[in-house]
Amino acid sequence: MRDYPEQAAKSDFDYELLDFGAGRKLERFGQTVVDRPAAGLERHAVRNPSAWMSASVRFVAEGTDEGVWQPSLVPPWTCQWQESKFELRTTAAGQVGIFPEQLENWSWLQSRIRQSPHPLQVLNLFAYTGGSTLAAAQAGAQVVHVDSQRSVVEWAQHNASRSGFANAPIRWIVDDAIKFVQREIRRHRLYDGIILDPPSYGHGIRGERWKFERDLSVLLDACQNLWRPEHGFLMLSCHTMGWDPQKLREAVSPILAHSAHGLRLVESCDMRIVTADGRSLPSGVVVRWPGTSPISEP
Repeated sequence: MRDYPEQAAKSDFDYELLDFGAGRKLERFGQTVVDRPAAGLERHAVRNPSAWMSASVRFVAEGTDEGVWQPSLVPPWTCQWQESKFELRTTAAGQVGIFPEQLENWSWLQSRIRQSPHPLQVLNLFAYTGGSTLAAAQAGAQVVHVDSQRSVVEWAQHNASRSGFANAPIRWIVDDAIKFVQREIRRHRLYDGIILDPPSYGHGIRGERWKFERDLSVLLDACQNLWRPEHGFLMLSCHTMGWDPQKLREAVSPILAHSAHGLRLVESCDMRIVTADGRSLPSGVVVRWPGTSPISEP
């Protein structure tokens, strides 16, 4: 397991974590400042109480899965990373359409793809609004983007169009992740790189139920049948409570054990967002395996 240096948001990302504490976090996405819940921070004190007065919109949870925004009607707005322009919207789950903790993963993806001697075929499962898809496409990969929610896939397509990637080699698929992988195996399709960012719980297009604890091993086992790791990569991120870098590393171990170099190249770490004054907000975990060809750090 490896610890990565904590880095503040980079200049090419129009985002900033302004403060956190008292069970909440204060973030600036583009010109919009968002105040919303952050699990596990109930005992932390906020650092800059006056900064919270700048919030443009605030999310108030009313249960485990949804809540309300104040004000209730917030027009969509834009946040940019490199060439990618994301349209952000307030959702009933308290999300806005982008996960800032993925920034380092996007940079890692691009570094890995650009060092490949040939264009990589990449499968992005649970692909949401397309952050990893656009990062991979910018770097020259051909991407299959899969999510079970049609509205989310359409949102991702809209982001691609806004970013100038309407004609990029991206296939947009609305489907259940496990069923899609099983069909791809029957079609004898192969991919160089696989990206997975599964939720703790979810539903497929036909009501299939996804539970991270129960279904991750099934999905990983299936994925190894359509993956050619020689010059590719594997990246799995997780926001499920109770999973640390070591546990996630162990989850991918079976499909890497017989690869060249095996587990020696696996990188596992916490995903974190860092404020300008250097405070670190844990935001999930990730494991990354860069393939067997040489690669330098991003």
